[in-house]
Amino acid sequence: MVNMSFSKFEESMRLIPNSKYRLAFLKHVACIAVAFSSVSAFALPSDRNQQLSLVADRATYNDKTGITTYTGNVVIEQGTMKLQADSIVATLNSKKEIQTITAKGQPAKFQQQMDVNKGLARGEAQTIIYNADTGIITLSGKAYLYQDGSSIRGNTLKYSMNKGDVEAQGSSTNRVQIIIPPSSSKSFPGARD
Repeated sequence: MVNMSFSKFEESMRLIPNSKYRLAFLKHVACIAVAFSSVSAFALPSDRNQQLSLVADRATYNDKTGITTYTGNVVIEQGTMKLQADSIVATLNSKKEIQTITAKGQPAKFQQQMDVNKGLARGEAQTIIYNADTGIITLSGKAYLYQDGSSIRGNTLKYSMNKGDVEAQGSSTNRVQIIIPPSSSKSFPGARD
């Protein structure tokens, strides 16, 4: 379900020239909802059963390129998953399935509870990219991840949703910084027994 004030939704729909394109746009919005549901497949099971809410100042869709752009204080929520950004661009492949989702902001932020026994995982960066084929979320530009007192900072962080591994890279001026509290040293993503 896409939540948008009626007047803004009505205004957005007027930007789409005819009913054929309006229907294509609405189908694409449904694809975005499915994509975010697949991202939440790695989170709490109850998240997948929650409604998806998408709010933005403007939404555009290009049927030829398969690109949808949401701009202006974009907020997407489903269960414990929340993504906030200045803009979000979703790209479909030739089968009309989500290929990538790119969020940009100052910073773009996300949060999600992956496990009932752990707190919310939070992240932020200037750019957050989700690749549906690889299941990798890349945070770049002042990237930061935090959960239960553990945190990691770097210029670029790559988180594999399939493996649960994190790869961090620093920059020429800032090195990677990892903080692991004594009581949760094995709960940090990537920690091994």
